Amino acid sequence: MEKFFRFKEHGTDFKTEVIAGITTFMTMAYILAVNPSMLGPGGAGMDSGAVFTATALASALASFLMAFLANLPFVLSAGMGLNAYFAYTVCGSMGYSWEVALTAVFAEGIIFILLSLTSVREAIFNAIPSTLKLAVAVGIGLFITFIGLQNAHIVVDSSTLVTIFSFRGSLNAGTFQSEGITVLLALIGIIITAILLIKQVKGNILIGILATWILGMICQAVGLYVPDPEAGFYSLFPSGLFSMPASVAPTFMKLDFSVVGTLNFVVVMFAFLFVDMFDTLGTLIGCASKADMLDKDGKLPQIKGALLADAVGTTVGAMLGTSTITTFVESSSGIAEGGRTGFTSIVSGLLFLAALFFSPIFLAIPSFATAPALVVGFLMMQQVAKIAWNDLTEAIPAFIAIFAMPFMYSISEGIALGVISYVLIHLFTGKAKQITPLMYVLAVLFILKYIML
Repeated sequence: MEKFFRFKEHGTDFKTEVIAGITTFMTMAYILAVNPSMLGPGGAGMDSGAVFTATALASALASFLMAFLANLPFVLSAGMGLNAYFAYTVCGSMGYSWEVALTAVFAEGIIFILLSLTSVREAIFNAIPSTLKLAVAVGIGLFITFIGLQNAHIVVDSSTLVTIFSFRGSLNAGTFQSEGITVLLALIGIIITAILLIKQVKGNILIGILATWILGMICQAVGLYVPDPEAGFYSLFPSGLFSMPASVAPTFMKLDFSVVGTLNFVVVMFAFLFVDMFDTLGTLIGCASKADMLDKDGKLPQIKGALLADAVGTTVGAMLGTSTITTFVESSSGIAEGGRTGFTSIVSGLLFLAALFFSPIFLAIPSFATAPALVVGFLMMQQVAKIAWNDLTEAIPAFIAIFAMPFMYSISEGIALGVISYVLIHLFTGKAKQITPLMYVLAVLFILKYIML
């Protein structure tokens, strides 16, 4: 292994790589609880057990590919933001079945494989202005936060569209012991996670989720929390600790190609493509720079292998039954522990496989306990500081893209409006030279989408 992964050449050793792999897994294992919750019956309508198995298998496969194709310490799983787009935009507001959404992810993966084998993917990335790349990350952060607040019932429907949950109202309605207490626990969980993040505790998101869940079980044991299955509030205790992995049969190869030729399908697929492309490349470059892996030109030498691992993971993940697989920014936690080779990814991948036998634990974690994953939205929001707010031609399209995602409940709308506004504003303010040919093409396609819808 030392010879294959070239430990000495990268200034690392077996023990360091193992610790780095465990650390990375601990910081991103929350996805095994969040993804089945988002894509399950309460979100996209899929089978939670099958989604859990598909997520773990696809994460392990993609991480192994990262190790063997690129020898990089990056770990992959179902991307936050992309799973929200899958569940709440494509299957929610757009009304498509989860089978169609999986087909869009599958098609995106195939295109990614083709683009990753050439230099086209990097060229596309370079053709999009950095302002919009930053805006997309920030907008997704807000969108994830909004979804998390809704899932935890902290934000609820009202005559003003949304409002904060009323504890007094739940006491009057007699729902405090089911709904009210879970909202309180979600708020406590967010504070716990924030403190852990500030203290730089490894695995802060996962610990926050588990702490919130454990507090919930204590509340149920002493009678503060009373399950109400009819209202969607179930027992917080898992059915067991160990079990054989749930079958992926309910989601395996459930692809629906009936709408492939429609403009809407192309828009959905492109939104997956766009977000995954910038998320992956941004994460790779960001994490690699922290580990001093970039060459003198600021490029990552093994980037083609890394992109191919991401693309194959997405394609296989769609066939198994999960949303887009992408490189996780939490990989930086393992890098901070000294991980420098693909063996870090191998260790994390093996832990994803081991997690398959603990599915009762992960699947029993309630939606209010996953509210601490809102911290991911906070981390993505930090990119807003990099936007050139003093240049209005750059800042206004970025602002439009950012607010459109949470307010219009759609990542794709944010991308579309950001691209259209960027092109039009630059075109009519005498800065047409800054617009790449690809941006013109995208703007026309998005305008046609709105005309034809």
